[in-house]
Amino acid sequence: MQQIYRYLIIYMIDTSVFQGKKAAYYTLGCKLNFSETSTFGMMLAEMGVQTARKSEKADICLINTCSVTEVADHKCRQAIHRLVREHPGAFVVVTGCYAQLEPERISKIEGVDMVLGSNEKANLVQFLSEGFVSRDSVATYRTQKTKDIKSFAPSCSRGNRTRYFLKVQDGCDYFCTYCTIPYARGFSRNPTIASLVAQAEQAAREGGKEIVLTGVNIGDFGKTTGEQFIDLVKALDQVEGIRRYRISSLEPDLLSDELIDYCAHSRAFMPHYHIPLQSGSDTVLKLMHRHYDRQLFADKIQHIKSVMPDAFIGVDVMVGCRGETPECFEETYELLGSLDVTQLHVFPYSERPGTSALNIPYVVTDADKRLRSQRLLELSDRKTQAFYERFMGHEMEVLFEKAPRGKAMHGFTQNYIRVELPASEAREEYDNQLMTVTLGAFNHNKTALRAQLLTHNS
Repeated sequence: MQQIYRYLIIYMIDTSVFQGKKAAYYTLGCKLNFSETSTFGMMLAEMGVQTARKSEKADICLINTCSVTEVADHKCRQAIHRLVREHPGAFVVVTGCYAQLEPERISKIEGVDMVLGSNEKANLVQFLSEGFVSRDSVATYRTQKTKDIKSFAPSCSRGNRTRYFLKVQDGCDYFCTYCTIPYARGFSRNPTIASLVAQAEQAAREGGKEIVLTGVNIGDFGKTTGEQFIDLVKALDQVEGIRRYRISSLEPDLLSDELIDYCAHSRAFMPHYHIPLQSGSDTVLKLMHRHYDRQLFADKIQHIKSVMPDAFIGVDVMVGCRGETPECFEETYELLGSLDVTQLHVFPYSERPGTSALNIPYVVTDADKRLRSQRLLELSDRKTQAFYERFMGHEMEVLFEKAPRGKAMHGFTQNYIRVELPASEAREEYDNQLMTVTLGAFNHNKTALRAQLLTHNS
């Protein structure tokens, strides 16, 4: 379906103006953004546009932005300025969450030619084809209200990676008090299970072996079509050729016991979860308008470990949000210390204009945010190291990814342990291959376990 959609769009456009042109792409933020950018790149390639190499000047620059924090906004502006400077005269298109929330500010940056909001980026190729020829002034296209963001741009691509990223859902209905995502991406929406299965089948025909399911709130899948996420998982599990699936992130209240139990015995869904906690304090969770309490989160972790003892569990934690007193933070630290989780993704709270969290009176200082972040990161390092050490000496299957010539090759086990094969043993033909290895000790910076190659499985 995605391929038919692409070809229909391209058929309607005069592609001659793009023949031989070069494009530079820059993506900030989540896996969903990377998946979308990769799909845009594929569509432009089918129109004759080549990807600019590192030292080449591009005719088109596409920047897909993030706006999850003020730091993300700042990085977006830096990236825009840098690409404008590095590619003088290029047609510069800015899209993504920051473009939806701050189109006027972006349009005033010298060198920017087009700003596309969340609803409009589904038609990026059409807008680009119209603007690329005229270039009279900065064109800004943005849906004004969240409720009007309804388009769904399909995406299943890998870019320059081994793994495919399949976009199964977009938008969010939760409106947590600290978050701008619903305003940037709109309400929850999704394509049909049948269309997603077709995209997975196409990935398999292209040689793909692993697919990561991406979205904004993917456990909410089905709002558009009346289907359920568990049914999508079951349908994808039947696609021949795809050996591995990973679920990028699932809200605790949407991670059902039925889903956990199915994945524990499925053919291809890996023992790997990423679950946002944000806070381990019920007081703070209520201030955030989260849809669960700390006990529900703990119950989900314990259920996963009871049926998948070797599962890797990553957790999102926000520190220093408004209302997080020292006592509330200690509740978070104590909860995470007590649970069998593997890794913490720690990020400091950032004030976002227009969010209701700004009405909460208690404010955490930047210094305290840094101290709290450091404590959680140290806890994360201890937990990740202990998890890796459990598997030293074990034989496990790894999907290797292409490495630059002369560099060590990396890949991941079923349960997401990062594995390193020395440069002296790495071979180009190992890319996208499943290999059995013996896991050894840590590499020099403790980011992976060294591997001894045993067999070539596929």
